[in-house]
Amino acid sequence: MLNAKTIEIIKSTVPVLEVHGVEITTVFYKNLFEKHPELLNIFNHVNQQKGRQQTALANTVLAAAKYIDQLEAIIPAVTLIAHKHRSLGIKAEHYPIVGENLLGAIKQVLGDAATDEIINAWAEAYGVIAQAFIDIEHQMYADAAAKPGGFEEFKEFTVVDKIQESDVITSFYLQPADGSAVPVFEPGQYVTVRVSIPGEKYLFNRQYSLSNASGKEALRISVKREAEGDVPNGKVTNFLHDRVKVGDTIDLTAPAGQFTLNLKEQTPVVFIAGGVGVTPFMSMVQSVAEQQPERETYFIQASRDGRHQAFKPELKGLKDRLANYQLTFVYDNPTEEDRNDEDFGKQGFVDAEFIKQTVGDVSADYYICGPVPFLRFVITSLKSLGVPEEKIHFEFFGPAVNLDEQTA
Repeated sequence: MLNAKTIEIIKSTVPVLEVHGVEITTVFYKNLFEKHPELLNIFNHVNQQKGRQQTALANTVLAAAKYIDQLEAIIPAVTLIAHKHRSLGIKAEHYPIVGENLLGAIKQVLGDAATDEIINAWAEAYGVIAQAFIDIEHQMYADAAAKPGGFEEFKEFTVVDKIQESDVITSFYLQPADGSAVPVFEPGQYVTVRVSIPGEKYLFNRQYSLSNASGKEALRISVKREAEGDVPNGKVTNFLHDRVKVGDTIDLTAPAGQFTLNLKEQTPVVFIAGGVGVTPFMSMVQSVAEQQPERETYFIQASRDGRHQAFKPELKGLKDRLANYQLTFVYDNPTEEDRNDEDFGKQGFVDAEFIKQTVGDVSADYYICGPVPFLRFVITSLKSLGVPEEKIHFEFFGPAVNLDEQTA
């Protein structure tokens, strides 16, 4: 445990971290990759270029400083990050490297203000925080390996089918290349896909939600093709769409993540999906159909239009399996065909009034997934209706951001 003096020093740095946190983490990542370029085989290059990883780390460091005397308060955030780390293959031996470069970045950015006393206090605090991550992740690796079909790190999977779900989304069905059992998972979890792209120096890792229920003959991921000009964002997704064929192999980690559906609850459940954010909900709603077919279920899917909408036939087919199921489509620019669909709800946004009319139950459990602006708008709408925070469950694609900030 940290002594009172160290805690006092760490807390005294909170105002500085609020101002300089992102600058520190930006310098940290720059120095880290210059000294250890091999780590570019692990980190998502796009999140680095967009600044999301730097901001997420800055928020984590700031939270650790604020709650250094009650670290149990940040365990939920640590656990969320630990799932990401476990799915990327980050191990205990990486933490000293991170610590050295983080302390160096603090010193570099703050200059003389980063006294030896402050650096020593942060070194001690980092040791405690890093050990919390290491312990949690060690258990996660063990748990992943212990599950039926489980394994610890990356494993080769064969693409056994490839199906176009919409103009922009394609599903890949994956089985272990060695013929072993398909791993079980919780509805809503994701896997990390690792690929080597010809002409690129480093490996690429991307995390994709599993879009089918557990217990099938294959895992399914459903990948959105990015815009042609969005080179950093689309490098992996477009490689999968254009280059990966049935019979090819790619590396996967065991399923991870805590954005999962509680199948022990009997409360009404509402899924609100924006764009490709529909993918984890396919796993969830299929699991409801298999295990809780009487549960009251609402599924609201927001898309640009019907051509860009994935899984429409699959979602409609659940009407025969779910006794209390309401399916509603919301489109930005619906065609005449979209408007004539029996499940068409409205053109525009999934706003508070629409949620009230469609669901009208603030005691339901609401699951939301989609782009950050979509998350922000829907969650604000739910809160305005009086839905308690503990009933609002959401998932970020990529590093978490502050939903109160008006930036995407």
